[in-house]
Amino acid sequence: MKDFVPDWQPFAHLATTSGSPAAAAKVGTFVETKNAELGQGAKVPHLTYVGDAKVGRRANVGAGTVTVNYDGYEKHRTRIGDDARVGSDTMLVAPVKLGRGAVTGAGSVITTDVPAGALAVERSEQLVVKGYRKRRDAEAETGKKRGTRVRKAGDTEARGKGKGAH
Repeated sequence: MKDFVPDWQPFAHLATTSGSPAAAAKVGTFVETKNAELGQGAKVPHLTYVGDAKVGRRANVGAGTVTVNYDGYEKHRTRIGDDARVGSDTMLVAPVKLGRGAVTGAGSVITTDVPAGALAVERSEQLVVKGYRKRRDAEAETGKKRGTRVRKAGDTEARGKGKGAH
């Protein structure tokens, strides 16, 4: 028995009202489920919140994923299909459905349904602000408040590169 590894890790909070997770599902460390159904072989390994959701068989939910189920007025459901793969740090904004075998890119905010077998990636253009640290350190030393400096042309790498440029 010394090699036994439990399917339910410490620091997991299972608040399930719609049925118990399947026996072969895995819930890891620092995972919270609430009103969630986990299919057989589903994996929610760590650092994740799955609320008001159905996770299909053999689906894998990456670390840092959140089912964003409350819009300030009511709760909505998320459906993750069989064999789907949810990339780490993905926000699934309910109501949303990931089809069978769908994949999401890490760091995405998914707000619309993803068809079976499709990849959904949502990311904004990265903005690089040259000299930022030096300016902020100088402002902190002089007691200047943030946002009081007038921006000048050439402050960012994104200038003139389309969407997201400032």
